[in-house]
Amino acid sequence: MQSSYDVIVVGAGHAGCEAAAAAANMGSKVLLVTMNMQTIAQMSCNPAMGGIAKGQIVREIDALGGYSGIISDKSAIQFRMLNRSKGPAMWSPRTQNDRMMFAAEWRYMLEQTPNVDFWQDMVKGLLVSQDGKRIEGVVTGMGLEFKAKAVVLTNGTFLNGVIHIGEKQFGGGRTGESAAYGITEQLVKLGFESGRMKTGTPPRIDGRSLNYDKMEIQGGDEVVDKFSYLDHTSPFIPNEKGEVKKQVPCHVTYTNQEVHDILKTGFEKSPMFAGRIQGLGPRYCPSIEDKITRFSERERHQLFVEPEGWNTCEIYVNGFSTSLPEDVQQKALELIPGFEKVKMFRPGYAIEYDYFPPTQLKSTLETHLVDNLYFAGQINGTTGYEEAACQGLMAGINAHLKISEKEPLVLNRYDAYIGVLIDDLVTKGTEEPYRMFTSRAEYRLLLRQDNADVRLTPLSNKLGLASEERLNAVEIKKKAAKEIIHFFKNTSVDPLDINPFLEKIGSAPINQKLRYFNVLSRPFVSIAQMAEYSKDLADFLSNKRPDAIEEAENLIKYEGYIEKESENADKMRRLDDYIIREDFDYSTISSLGAEARDKFKKLRPRTIGQASRISGVNPSDISILLVHLGK
Repeated sequence: MQSSYDVIVVGAGHAGCEAAAAAANMGSKVLLVTMNMQTIAQMSCNPAMGGIAKGQIVREIDALGGYSGIISDKSAIQFRMLNRSKGPAMWSPRTQNDRMMFAAEWRYMLEQTPNVDFWQDMVKGLLVSQDGKRIEGVVTGMGLEFKAKAVVLTNGTFLNGVIHIGEKQFGGGRTGESAAYGITEQLVKLGFESGRMKTGTPPRIDGRSLNYDKMEIQGGDEVVDKFSYLDHTSPFIPNEKGEVKKQVPCHVTYTNQEVHDILKTGFEKSPMFAGRIQGLGPRYCPSIEDKITRFSERERHQLFVEPEGWNTCEIYVNGFSTSLPEDVQQKALELIPGFEKVKMFRPGYAIEYDYFPPTQLKSTLETHLVDNLYFAGQINGTTGYEEAACQGLMAGINAHLKISEKEPLVLNRYDAYIGVLIDDLVTKGTEEPYRMFTSRAEYRLLLRQDNADVRLTPLSNKLGLASEERLNAVEIKKKAAKEIIHFFKNTSVDPLDINPFLEKIGSAPINQKLRYFNVLSRPFVSIAQMAEYSKDLADFLSNKRPDAIEEAENLIKYEGYIEKESENADKMRRLDDYIIREDFDYSTISSLGAEARDKFKKLRPRTIGQASRISGVNPSDISILLVHLGK
């Protein structure tokens, strides 16, 4: 054992694992402290990764050298690309995962990562310099002191966590695991502001007791993609014999009025309605009791019956999150079609926990009050594995860069969904669990899931996270995409070849040769469809990578929109190029509005661009600030 480390990461959830891996892979000596070595990277809620906007985040984590994409691929039991019916900016990959395999793969990869040590213990306090301005390490429940140059807190739902089931409540950070005490109180004494949030989880049930014939089947995609841009083993990548593991289907069923009536009988014992829960829950993932109250006009609500792995009968009932008494949960479940003989493994519950408003952080996720102390994950008020993982990755990267006296890594809103998320947190804060959506990103056509490697791998390579092999793969993809675009812009298709296809889809036929580029620009036309009718195109594409073809198609079809969005991003980039000194004294600018001055003092924006996005700051405040900084 060592008593001193470069970086200590507290908590081994999704944020903690990515933080430890990133800092270690960049060369820091890392200690990962967790209360239970058996629950590293535990999927505490649903057994899935990705989804709307979240899938883009997983791709970005992978492009930056994180592990979440690789592990999601290795433990996947089903793959789906969501929003295929919409434009490519909305496409979002999602995997259903084997819960136990996911955690096992994460632990295996961390154990194979040089520079990572583990310690099983609760962190009850922080070691801080006498003036309270700099982090120096942690103190564990056993009374051990570990010194560090930087500390990353990724405590999840464990800080003073309280679990609620009906009228019962007890301390815990997760079912069967104790809460963590001491850190919140110490941070408050140091001047931090804290709050309470709430999240919940549905009951887990025995799949052997269900009648799937009464439900709708929901299978995976026939053509399976994966999260990671690396070549690695995956159950959906054919092995040397050409064999692919069969995907595990999910199922869909619905609640009904009888279910709602039974649930209402437990409302008087509901911790949410009785006021025992003070924290706000996630707006976009409400409990079933909240749904039937807020949307009383609806006769039913959709439920997703999600298997927890390849070889288990345990089922996750997505859409039935609840903290009602367990007997009410059981009675209500029995009235759902296909659940008539349902057996419950454990009831759903709500959990209330401490968080720290993220406006107390810099864009690097380092705290304003204490140097070299970083927060990542639910401690910042976010919800979701993917949101936590990307924060952990960025905190780990920046902790290493800070102690190495190097420039920090800050992703902007036009660089990545990760940049959108962190910018939202540190400039706007959040009073309810924050969840990422494509609608939060102004430049989502630039931030597609298919181009995360092109956007971020060169940056990751400079940091020492992405290998030369990864960078070369990106360059090969970019070159192939350019060749495809050149072909489409400079090669014409014969009407006799393409008109049968155009007539089939109800598009006007062409009377003379037309460049492939112009044909592809039409609605409802894809490269794959055109290649079925044009031998010349099929021959040209025969040796081209599918990801390069997808990239080229998106760039061709949305060329005008992408150019416009790039222009807007360039305008924002110019504002973000104006760096504001961290010790800048805003009180010297008497012409600033009172609200803007107060917000600037509190939030300490890193750039003019970030200052312009703070709620309550108007354009005249930014103009005044620019003039003053120019002087």
